[in-house]
Amino acid sequence: MATNKMLLPCILALSFSVALASVVPVQDFCVADPNGVACKDPKLVKEDDFFFSGFDKRGNTSNPMGSKVTQFNVAQIPGLNNLGVATARLDFAPCGLNSPHIHPRASEIITVLRGTLEVGFVTSYPELRHFKKVLNKGDMFVFPIGLIHYQKNVGKRHAVAIAAFNSQNPGAIPVATTVFHAIPNIDSGIVAKAFQLDKVFVESIQSKNIAKLAETSAEQEALDTPLHSSNET
Repeated sequence: MATNKMLLPCILALSFSVALASVVPVQDFCVADPNGVACKDPKLVKEDDFFFSGFDKRGNTSNPMGSKVTQFNVAQIPGLNNLGVATARLDFAPCGLNSPHIHPRASEIITVLRGTLEVGFVTSYPELRHFKKVLNKGDMFVFPIGLIHYQKNVGKRHAVAIAAFNSQNPGAIPVATTVFHAIPNIDSGIVAKAFQLDKVFVESIQSKNIAKLAETSAEQEALDTPLHSSNET
């Protein structure tokens, strides 16, 4: 009996630790704002707080990657706050690429609505297993939380997919942009040694404002092309 009494606090402490560890943050960090409020006054909530229009609009893929991710998270739909879900529309020009990236706070599942995509993810070190699959219209694929993954249009026509996330703010860390275009830059010697590249070559990449080009393209207004208006399959 005495042993059981001693074990009970340990079990409770372990359970509490596991519960805390399972909480996934919804942003990179959270600095307390003593003047802030966690939620909008319920009396001021309106239908539009749960609404967003434009999911049928084709994203502008006129950028170096040939792709556009249109996010619909808590920033666009305030009513998602604390609900733990978000979604996105992915548009790809032929050969368009959603470059290798990580969602630090969410797993992702995509459904192809049009076209053909090659998708894949890589498991953590040291296994580094590469899982990849070619998806067609109606196919789905899952990317586990925190793993590097990508999507590429391997068809001859515009491709569209819908992504769903189990976080109101999944976040995104594009690998190449993050490493080569951090602000300020990571020391070129560090990057060169990590990737076994020539330092001058690294500096030449860092000097190219690829990140700014991608940012500019992402901010361009989506084209007014309804999803259902195309005859593509």
